[in-house]
Amino acid sequence: MAETMNPVSQDDAPLSTANDERRAIDAATDGPLVQRGDKLVARAVTINRPRAELYAFWRDFSNLPPILDNVVRIEVLDRERSHWVVKSPGGGIVEWDSRITEDRDGELIAWASEEGADIPNSGRIEFRDAGSRGTVVVATINYDQPFGTLGRVISRIFQREPKMQAQRDLRRFKQLMETGEIATSSWTKQQREEERG
Repeated sequence: MAETMNPVSQDDAPLSTANDERRAIDAATDGPLVQRGDKLVARAVTINRPRAELYAFWRDFSNLPPILDNVVRIEVLDRERSHWVVKSPGGGIVEWDSRITEDRDGELIAWASEEGADIPNSGRIEFRDAGSRGTVVVATINYDQPFGTLGRVISRIFQREPKMQAQRDLRRFKQLMETGEIATSSWTKQQREEERG
């Protein structure tokens, strides 16, 4: 059974923006998606940048690890294939090869994991014009929950559950594209060591 989560609350955006994001998610979850799992997560954010700019940044997968918190690295294999190394909920690493299944310049990038993926997944990221507000970016992810119910509990404890992570990742993308940096309250390893003396 697929689940679609409410992407925003009244606190996240003005009502008109929230409505645009809700409509974009509804349209995205009705569209074609290669099935690579039993869970479906959809999240949206409005970014005050042109569609073409956001698409171009995202299409270069080497740009994504700083934005996607659980991603350790992405190796671009060719124009359609990439190898993903991601932190798992229990603290380990999972890997898979992914293939682009649809690519519409400035509009959409869809992907599906290839056979043998540690976590079968598929999804798409869509870029929709929001007029003077910029672009509504919708991420839709279909995945198999690793380790079943136990994996879901562990994911929540370590805050690596895809539905929570997708919203945080989109917010980081928004921060980077609108301000040029990603705000964080986390201390770096160097700051922790300096504090310890």
